[in-house]
Amino acid sequence: MLALVAFAATARAEATFSVRVLTPETALKAAQAALKKCRDSGYQAAIAIVDRMGVVQVLLRDRFAGPHTPDMANAKAWSAVSFRINTGELAEATQAGRPLSGIRHRPNVAAVGGGVIIEASGSLLGAIGVSGAPGGKEDELCALAGVEAIREDIEF
Repeated sequence: MLALVAFAATARAEATFSVRVLTPETALKAAQAALKKCRDSGYQAAIAIVDRMGVVQVLLRDRFAGPHTPDMANAKAWSAVSFRINTGELAEATQAGRPLSGIRHRPNVAAVGGGVIIEASGSLLGAIGVSGAPGGKEDELCALAGVEAIREDIEF
């Protein structure tokens, strides 16, 4: 009987799990740091932070960022968190003729640099997407600045 009780307790414990998510304040801090990096570099951009499920937590658009940039920043963040890979790497992995090339045809996928996953201690917390710099590499530098701004806050 004791073994049955122990098994039931173990099964219950494995039926759920806990996850960590970014607070809105932490997500905002990352977005503001990414926006500042873009501004300091002379770019007008939009920044999106999504949680680990791809749901937007924060969306910032600078005054003169193009009208397409909020949607693109969100798509980059969503793509990064969905595929658990920075979108610059996703762009490379999904080139024509490669096994993953079909991913580019899925709705909302942005296989272009500027989407960066946010991880701490091996746990996925979300992603940041940036759109508005002159290219994906520049967008990614802004996104990385956002992640770096919260690094101490999210390490656990």
